[in-house]
Amino acid sequence: MSEQKSRRGVIQIAEVANGLIDPVLAKRAGINTMLLGSWDEIAGADFADCTRPEKIAWPRRASEIAGEGGHQPGVLTVACEGARALFLTHAQGELIQRINGFFGFYAIGQLRIVQKPVSPPTRRNRTPRPLTGEPARKLETMVEGIESEELKAALRRLGTAVMSPRRR
Repeated sequence: MSEQKSRRGVIQIAEVANGLIDPVLAKRAGINTMLLGSWDEIAGADFADCTRPEKIAWPRRASEIAGEGGHQPGVLTVACEGARALFLTHAQGELIQRINGFFGFYAIGQLRIVQKPVSPPTRRNRTPRPLTGEPARKLETMVEGIESEELKAALRRLGTAVMSPRRR
C-alpha cells in the first residue's frame, strides 16, 4: 500500500489490466501475463516470432498421485507455425529449462507442440484509386499553395486515401 501512496494515487493501466486478466488466464489456461509478456526472452530469437504459449495443464490431485504430497510439473502447450515445429521439437529440452528458470522452480516437465498460425495474418495495404471529378479538383486546390514538391506529393497521397470512397 505504501508503494501506491508514493505514486500519489497513480496506478499504471498495465497493473490494472494484469489484475483483471491474470485470474481468468490462470483459471482457463493455467498461465499468467508475465509468462506471455516475457515469452520473447524465454523462447529466444529462434522461436519468439513463431511460437506462443497456449496453456499449462497441471495434474489433478498432485498430492494423491505423488503419494508424498510433492509438486508435479505441468505440461505446457505451445502453438508453433508450420515446419518450425520440427526445430522446436529438437530444442524443447532447452526451452523447458528456460521456462523453469523463469518460474524459479520445476514447473514444466513436458511441452506439447501444436501446429497452428501464431501471428495474425498481415493485412495488405491497398493503394487507393486516383481521385476523379470534384474530389480531385478539391484536393488540387488544397495543395496548390505548397512550395515543396515532396510535401505536396505526400499530401496528395494522404488526401487521396482520405477522400476516396471506402470499400469493405
